Amino acid sequence: MNFKSIPNEYEYLSWPEVKNIAENKRSTIIWPFGAIEQHGPHLPLATDGIFVDDITNEVLKLLPDEIPLKKIPTQYIGFSPEHIGFDGTLSLSSQLLISIISEVGKQLSDVGFKRLILLNAHGGQIALLNTAARELKKIAPNLSIFPCFLWSGVVGLNNLVSKTELENGLHASLSETSLMMEIRPDLVGDERPYEDISSKIPEGWSLEGDAPLAWSTKEISNSGVIGDSRGANKKLGEDLKKLLINHWHNMLLSLMSSDWPNN
Repeated sequence: MNFKSIPNEYEYLSWPEVKNIAENKRSTIIWPFGAIEQHGPHLPLATDGIFVDDITNEVLKLLPDEIPLKKIPTQYIGFSPEHIGFDGTLSLSSQLLISIISEVGKQLSDVGFKRLILLNAHGGQIALLNTAARELKKIAPNLSIFPCFLWSGVVGLNNLVSKTELENGLHASLSETSLMMEIRPDLVGDERPYEDISSKIPEGWSLEGDAPLAWSTKEISNSGVIGDSRGANKKLGEDLKKLLINHWHNMLLSLMSSDWPNN
């Protein structure tokens, strides 16, 4: 049976096509990571996965088909123990997620792929994916691994949202609600919760910062939201999406133009 491969999706390639791509000295796999976890009463459980899927697909459309970069299916269920207690949240153990990354990554390396980008949109598993990358490097020393967070290092983000939102709008707040209004408005509910956590955390400490603490959403939020979603709007979502696409387009162009790690 003859069929035309979809240029950027690994699972639609034939094995000879995979072999040919992997032999390229710049062969790279991008593996998006999301989560199935509560995002307040107004956003879907798959919010993080929807974001990373959409941004990745939009970026890949901008890249030439001949670039040896392929996307494997998004890992939708992640590490979300902080949201246990809200119905719907599904969470893998840290050991299982590390094992999945190690096993898949090792197989990709054995095929011949040179680089693996772990593009993660769930803030609660940033550190875990960094650890997983180091564990994978031990068993696949010839594979370069890049554990990345979708929202990190995005120049211009502070021009679109306030310092308060950047520091305290950690979950289902202004930015995430606005971005979902742009990407999947049909999945956005009418409620706009506001949960001020600033008075609930000891001075000098934070949920995600220089002096972080381990936390459970149930301890600090009744709705599941961390921050203020009340000002969410589609225009902000459109601007955020453009910013994220531009950032990751530039990042991938830079990587795919280099021979790292064999410069």
